[in-house]
Amino acid sequence: MDTLFRLVNFQQHHHHHHHQPDPSLNSTTTLTTSSSSRSSTQTPPTTTYHYYQQQQQQEDEECFNYYYMDNNNNDEDLSSSSSKQQYYYPYQPQHHVSTITTPNTTFNNTINTPTTTDNYSFSPPQDYFNFEILSGNSWAPNILLETARAISDNNNTNRIQQLMWMLNELSSPYGDTDQKIASYFLQALFSRINDAGDRTYKTLSFASDKICSFDSTRKMLLKFQEVSPWTTFGHVACNGAILEALEGNPKLHIIDISNTYCTQWPTLLEALATRSDDTPHLRLTTVVTAVNGGSIQKVMKEIGARMEKFARLMGVPFKFNVVFCDLRELNLNLSKLDIREDEALAINCVNSLHSVSGAGNHRDALISLLRGLEPRVMTVVEEEADLEYCFSSEFVEGFGECLRWFRVYFEALEESFSRTSGEKLILEREAGRAIVDLISCDPYESVERREMASRWRRRLHGGGLNTVSFSEEICDDVRALLRRYREGWSMTQCSSDDNSNGIFLLWKDQPVVWASVWRP
Repeated sequence: MDTLFRLVNFQQHHHHHHHQPDPSLNSTTTLTTSSSSRSSTQTPPTTTYHYYQQQQQQEDEECFNYYYMDNNNNDEDLSSSSSKQQYYYPYQPQHHVSTITTPNTTFNNTINTPTTTDNYSFSPPQDYFNFEILSGNSWAPNILLETARAISDNNNTNRIQQLMWMLNELSSPYGDTDQKIASYFLQALFSRINDAGDRTYKTLSFASDKICSFDSTRKMLLKFQEVSPWTTFGHVACNGAILEALEGNPKLHIIDISNTYCTQWPTLLEALATRSDDTPHLRLTTVVTAVNGGSIQKVMKEIGARMEKFARLMGVPFKFNVVFCDLRELNLNLSKLDIREDEALAINCVNSLHSVSGAGNHRDALISLLRGLEPRVMTVVEEEADLEYCFSSEFVEGFGECLRWFRVYFEALEESFSRTSGEKLILEREAGRAIVDLISCDPYESVERREMASRWRRRLHGGGLNTVSFSEEICDDVRALLRRYREGWSMTQCSSDDNSNGIFLLWKDQPVVWASVWRP
């Protein structure tokens, strides 16, 4: 029986004084509930949001909904939230402005660009322009790559002006995938030309921080995990590996270095509560690497309170702690982690290792630092893209890989969310900020330069860690998870003949996320 998203009727818990474990689960079960065990006739609890409209999911409520949801019965349609909230974005919808001059002006009325000696005015071409780059179903990559080549050559100002004028006319952050890709990459290229990448990135980060709240974060995360396995894929795989590695230990400590706001842990808490032996004590130390002003602290405080409440409901002795640090500076204070010899330690790294600069040996140093804590198991999840080394060798090559990667991401979002989803817009803007980071900011300060699984494996092996294969039970749980989503998602295992154990999440046969397990 798979065991991810083991569903709890919280309406029943409200009427009982303590949690009654499900006797069908034991200490070896991992985190999924098989679709075959669900009843299509049972109605969902009235105290939950009606996120899941499919017949086979009517009685399902994911465990983490309890501490992410408010207790009132709010049936807000998230797909229309873009009409209810005002989101910051540095562009306005395109009105076919024919000329934009960069020195001492604003780019689409928001981002101030510094003075420059070159006058890159976006004006219509006066001479013959070859429109062959507009041919085909996907015009944005053609124009963007041509623009990147022109910028790299740095000897054809007219060509750059023509291409960027065309992008400005055709792009829109509210259009189809090509229009969105053109819009966000144009912003990054414009910042690169004017040496304004750091300034643009800070402006976007400040705007994101201003709208960051527990409520908006909750809605975005829940909706993203409802419609796409992009994050839940790693959650299921890592939770299964951690449960197997720490089974039988009375005291557990998980150091969570991730960017998913603890949405991984409610299902693990429930699995611990339903073990056949004594329920272990769990300490969860969350290392937050993205510290944007004070809003993230407020969000984590609320998450911690709800996690502790959920653990009490599950009957799991639990303690929550948050550590804030900037991994780029490798300033992780080990004393704040409070490592204890009588606890079995697991380290969970989800989309976080790439935030450390790839320059020098910073990433290798962090891996060695974590290895030195002597964990029983270390789980690593990273997105599968080569956004580090190709940028350092050749801008056009790196730009092409960046374009390929984000196009896959935008297409997956487009096919997963409704057209007017406000949550999708938030995710797209976060991606736009990442594009600015990659294309126009100092590479030594970048937090977005991902590496391929093959490169991470060499780093982890070099740090004294050995790979561990996912068990067949965990792989079955992941497959069961993917069946909950639309067609296009699949899983593949790395071939074992080259010692490259791990599993990939695929979107239309393209690897997008890599999950792996390691031990000293």
